[in-house]
Amino acid sequence: MTDFRDVFKDIRDYVRVPRVVGLRLSPDGTRLVAVVQALNPDGKSYGAALWDIPVAPGGTPRRLTRSAKGEAAAEFTAAGDVLFVSARPDPTVKADGDEVPALWLLPAEGGEARRVAARAGAIKAVRSGGGAVVFAADVLPGTEAGDAERRKARKEAGVSAILHDAHPARYWDHDLGPGETRLFASTVVGDRLEEIRDLTPEPGRALDELSFAVTPDGSTVVTTWTTPRPGGESRIDLVAVPVGGGERRVLASVEGYDFMGPIEVSPDGRYVACARETHARHGADPRLPDTVLWVLDLATGEGRALGEGLWPAAIAWTPDSRALHVIADRAGRRPVFRVPLDGADPVRLTGDSSYLELSPTPDGTTLYALRSGIDEAPSPVRLTLGEDTAREEELPSPAPRLAAPGTLTEVTATADDGAEIRGWLALPEGASADNPAPFLLWVHGGPLASWNDWSWRWNPWIMAQHGYAVLLPDPALSTGYGAEMIRRGWRDWGPRTFADLMAITDAALARPDLDETRTAAMGGSFGGYMANWIAGHTGRFKAIVTHASVWHMGQFSGTTDAPYYWRREFGPPDGEALRRQSPHLSLENFTTPMLVVHGDRDYRVPIGEGLHLWWDLQRSSVVSKFLYFPDEGHWVLKPGNIVAWYETVLAFLAQHVLGEEWKAPASLTGEGA
Repeated sequence: MTDFRDVFKDIRDYVRVPRVVGLRLSPDGTRLVAVVQALNPDGKSYGAALWDIPVAPGGTPRRLTRSAKGEAAAEFTAAGDVLFVSARPDPTVKADGDEVPALWLLPAEGGEARRVAARAGAIKAVRSGGGAVVFAADVLPGTEAGDAERRKARKEAGVSAILHDAHPARYWDHDLGPGETRLFASTVVGDRLEEIRDLTPEPGRALDELSFAVTPDGSTVVTTWTTPRPGGESRIDLVAVPVGGGERRVLASVEGYDFMGPIEVSPDGRYVACARETHARHGADPRLPDTVLWVLDLATGEGRALGEGLWPAAIAWTPDSRALHVIADRAGRRPVFRVPLDGADPVRLTGDSSYLELSPTPDGTTLYALRSGIDEAPSPVRLTLGEDTAREEELPSPAPRLAAPGTLTEVTATADDGAEIRGWLALPEGASADNPAPFLLWVHGGPLASWNDWSWRWNPWIMAQHGYAVLLPDPALSTGYGAEMIRRGWRDWGPRTFADLMAITDAALARPDLDETRTAAMGGSFGGYMANWIAGHTGRFKAIVTHASVWHMGQFSGTTDAPYYWRREFGPPDGEALRRQSPHLSLENFTTPMLVVHGDRDYRVPIGEGLHLWWDLQRSSVVSKFLYFPDEGHWVLKPGNIVAWYETVLAFLAQHVLGEEWKAPASLTGEGA
């Protein structure tokens, strides 16, 4: 398929669209490499490949890698070679048929990629600096030398059990252990890595979900380090590990705070920038979560917050180390800010778009980035920097530029407490007072999040192509509106957020081009929680779709992969603060037809929530269906399952909102799949 103008009509066409998911600039600023995800030939999975993006006028994107297993985690060495992670087989080594991701190097001068490092467990990520290359890999506890033999012994004995002695045991959609993540360092010599050293023997669970960076001279790794605390709690510290060997040094460790990625070391090697997150606290002296840009001295660990009000999603230093470029949410956008190191106010450089993957050129005049928006899929751009603005130029992209089948506008409303609530409204083509569109309310997840970017998973333009108007609101707890917006909904998820959602729904439905008699509400994760809350507190909608949703707050708070996080906000699982926010208490009010969607490998909101909700709806004789994915987690990521998700949602809405006869989707019946 080469014509991408109508991809929103058929979900099968939509899942075939290539998408740019990563971007990296070479140290000399002459090469820009993108990671592009596309459907594999089998049509059942996605793979990724590396592409060269031309930085000079008149160029054409060129594919650099091609394998059935795909490639990811692109990183340049100081010499301009490209490092990447792939499970592709090594043609120079006899394959055992059970390849795991290894580290590969694509020489700057061209030629074939070569495997330069492998471990019995997977290599997960790679960073470089100076002549050093540092990668993270999974290793069974004990000496690294016996790792392969011990894995083989477990496999041959049929043992899959994992013994834990501290929380956590799972994360989002995967089990933690029996292996532990370690950092390894090496030196690039020609097209090979030499003297690979284990920098972090016996780390326990400290590096399970790490973020790390290498100093420009290659002497030090700066990494997150998770430290267990009493009562099932944990704290994320920032540590420095010498690449040449030696003891790690704690840079930042403060009770009640996490020091997290993104992590970036200044070009002069003096400073480290990261995100510092405040632990929430319930009780008589409550404290809200707060994330700030934190910059500390690499030598002393002395740190301070910069860029007040910015919650950093990405960080890039200016070449002179005197300022940082930071991406942060702002009123339904995610612009680029310049934050001076001297503490001066941040300067917003970009307008209405959202950005990720910042890469500055060595001369400091230009930033390369991925630009996107609610109505724009991510694509590479060049930002030519001025004193207080940036001139944008689109670059040739390996992925198509999609045309949204409708228009995007903003809606605002005043909540009952006087706060302004804003959101995006995606309108289908042809919507008018004479032809009002049916209405969908989509509630974002999080709960600390915002509708500000393109989404391949929850894409409103698929619904717009099928005639629906989609409202994407940012109610209480949304990011990009300051601490007050979060405070309004803190420990008050249901009532406060519900009031905001109904206020902006009323404002949207006052438009003559929307049909207030044909409405539905949808949400996933926290949005699914709110879909359940909505079902128990109003009958105004004709249908409700709830995906990966919390139903019984007490049950959820003990089975989720991160129970400590919710305890910080609500207190104990049997406490009143948690109980009064639980949607299950309003079951007797449920009358709206509901579609429940859940994946069995969802560890953030475990499957028990979906099963409990589904049973309660069935025993209460509420018209309902349960779309169950045995092999999906919190998100539905496999192409075939994505098709089934959208087709089932559209069929359910067609029945209850449009009044059409129910017809089981072809993707579920096998007809035309």
